[in-house]
Amino acid sequence: MNTTIGQALNQARQQLKEKGTGSPALDAEVLLSSVTGLDRAGLYREWERRLPRKEEARFFELVRRRRLGEPVAYLTGHKEFMGLDFTVGPSVLVPRPETELLVETALEGLSTSAKIIDVGTGSGAIAVSLATFLAGAVVYATDRSPEALHVARLNAARLGVGERCFFCHGDLLEPLSGLGLEGQADLIAANLPYIAREEYPRLPEEVRLYEPPLALDGGAGGLDLYRRLIPAAPEFLKKGGFLLMEIGYRQGQALSALLSAPVWKVTVRKDLAGLDRLVVARYAQS
Repeated sequence: MNTTIGQALNQARQQLKEKGTGSPALDAEVLLSSVTGLDRAGLYREWERRLPRKEEARFFELVRRRRLGEPVAYLTGHKEFMGLDFTVGPSVLVPRPETELLVETALEGLSTSAKIIDVGTGSGAIAVSLATFLAGAVVYATDRSPEALHVARLNAARLGVGERCFFCHGDLLEPLSGLGLEGQADLIAANLPYIAREEYPRLPEEVRLYEPPLALDGGAGGLDLYRRLIPAAPEFLKKGGFLLMEIGYRQGQALSALLSAPVWKVTVRKDLAGLDRLVVARYAQS
């Protein structure tokens, strides 16, 4: 006899708990929702419903992969960010809730017709979110990974902002040279790799073994890419424009030291956990 939804959830929770995954109940619910098409409330409404064999087999295969450490977002192909549903896969970093601070900070200071650059766009979470919430904004996004840019373009199209998001392949700001953007940007947003290379082996397995190293490894000390971005940013920013950079919780002071006065006016914002998370640099000198 086929397993009921309730039985499947209980079995999966126990299997995930034994393996030590961080949130076994939530993971089981999200995976079963993905398989059945029911939202989490629907799972409980349909608690006694028996799963078709194909759905049961698919669900427990996903549970098996989750037990091995594969991120839930890769298993479902989706991740929520800023209340939006993003397609994700192994070629892009899974969007983190902490990165919403960057988007929220940007929205505080931008007009609806802003011109924005997103460096290292990955899934497009920052670029597409800003284009969504700023109805007249134009966003230019770059990434070194062609596979990541493919995902970002899909997300822009799915969420209805593809006509205002332009994706360019290449390193940092280099792909934007010659496009007439010099001195035009209201904002440069950057969530670049900032994991120190010496710390990489100590990352959780589900990050280290599954997420793309290109999106994580920030070189010795973790700030190599930011050291290259900062000198290049003034060429593209308007006077008074902003450079927003997500950081690790111990990097606020080190990154701020790279932004010298009077060219930059710098503050560091903390995330909900009270940790340094975002360097806000206002370009004060043309």
